[in-house]
Amino acid sequence: MTDIITGDPLPAPPPRRSFLRHNRAALWFMALLSLFTLVVTLLSEAVGTGLISTSLVKILGMTLCLCLVAVAMDVVWGYCGILSLGHFAFFGLGGYAVGMWLMYARAEIIIRDSLATAEIPPTEAEVADAVGSQIFGVVGSSELPALWAFAHSLPVQLAMVVLAPGLLALVFGWLAFRSRVTGVYLSILTQAMTLALSLYLFQNDSGLRGNNGLSGLQNIPGHLETPQAVIAMWFFWGSALALALGYVLFAWILSDKFGSVIRAIRDNEARVRFLGYHVESYKLFVFTLTAVISGIAGALYYPQAGIINPAEIAPIASIYLAVWVAIGGRGRLYGAVLGAAVVSLLSSWLTGGGAPDINLGFYVIEWTEWWLVLLGVGFVAVTLFFPRGIGGLFDHFAKER
Repeated sequence: MTDIITGDPLPAPPPRRSFLRHNRAALWFMALLSLFTLVVTLLSEAVGTGLISTSLVKILGMTLCLCLVAVAMDVVWGYCGILSLGHFAFFGLGGYAVGMWLMYARAEIIIRDSLATAEIPPTEAEVADAVGSQIFGVVGSSELPALWAFAHSLPVQLAMVVLAPGLLALVFGWLAFRSRVTGVYLSILTQAMTLALSLYLFQNDSGLRGNNGLSGLQNIPGHLETPQAVIAMWFFWGSALALALGYVLFAWILSDKFGSVIRAIRDNEARVRFLGYHVESYKLFVFTLTAVISGIAGALYYPQAGIINPAEIAPIASIYLAVWVAIGGRGRLYGAVLGAAVVSLLSSWLTGGGAPDINLGFYVIEWTEWWLVLLGVGFVAVTLFFPRGIGGLFDHFAKER
C-alpha cells in the first residue's frame, strides 16, 4: 500500500500478537490452574497417593465451579456495571436440568433391575409409572409431571443446561433493558426474579419435588459400581476444564473492542448511547452469556454436592456471590476466582468441623454459628481498607516493582 498524498509506500503494520501472549494474566491463570489440577490428581485417592481424600476432591471441584460462576458475575457486574442479584438462580437451573436426568436414569435402572425377574416383562408405560412413583412418592404423587417429559434423554437435558438459564436471562434482560431499568432498581428486579423462582420451586406441585429437591445426584447412571473416588476426579477435571475455558472466553471478549464498550457502559452509559452504540444489545448479550456460563457451572457443581433444593436458589445465595466478587476485587477476572476460592474453602473449613472452637472462658465461639458474622466483618473490612479487593493487592505490588 502507498500513501495517497506522497506516493511513498506505507510501512507494514506491526504483527498482531496472539491473545494469550498479550494477556499475561490469562497465561498465569492457566498455568496455575494446570499445576493445581496436576497436584490434586497426583495426591488423590483415585489415581494418586491418596493424601487428598475423596471428600476434599469434591470440595475442590465444587470450589472450581463456584469460581466459574464468580467470574461470570464479575463480567456482568465488575465490567458491565450490572449488579445482578439473580445469577445464582441461573446456576441452580443448570443443576436442576442435569439433576432431572440423573434421578430419572438412576430410578429407571433400579426399576428395571427389580422387574427383571417378573414372569411377564413390564411395558414401557409400567416402567414410566414405576419411575414416577419412585421419584415423586416422597411428595405424595406417582405421576411424572409434564416437566419431566424429556428427563430420560441426556442430550435434551444437557441442552436445557444452556437453554433454561439462557432463555430466562434473555427474556428478563430484554424486558428490563428495553425499559432502561438501571442501578438499584435493576438489582431489585433480579432479586425479585430469584425470589419468585425459589418460592415456586418450594411448592410440591412445581414438578421438581418441592422442598425435598433432587437428591442422590452423586450416583451416575451406568457407573453405579464405579468408586466415588474415580467419579469425583472426573468431575474435578471437568470443573477445571470448564473454569479454564470460561476464563479464557471472557478474557478474550474483554480484551477486544467489545470489552472497551461494556467498560464504557459501566462508567457512563448515557455517553456511550450518545456515541451511537446500542447499549441495550451489549447489556443483553453480557447478561445472557454470563447466565449460560452460570448454568454450566451449576450442572457440574450439584452432581458433586449430591443434592439440590430450592434453598440453593434463594436470593441470599446471589448476595453471597456478589460478596465473593467484591472481596476478590471486581473488575478483575482473577480477583473473582480468588474471592470465590478463599470464601468457599474457608467456609468449608470453619463450618465442616475443621476449625477448633475458641473458648473465651465466659463464651465459646462455635464457627458453625459465627461463620456468617466473620464473613460480614471481612466484607466490611475489605470494603473500607482494600476497596479493590484481594486482586487489587497484586496490582499494588506490580506497580511497586
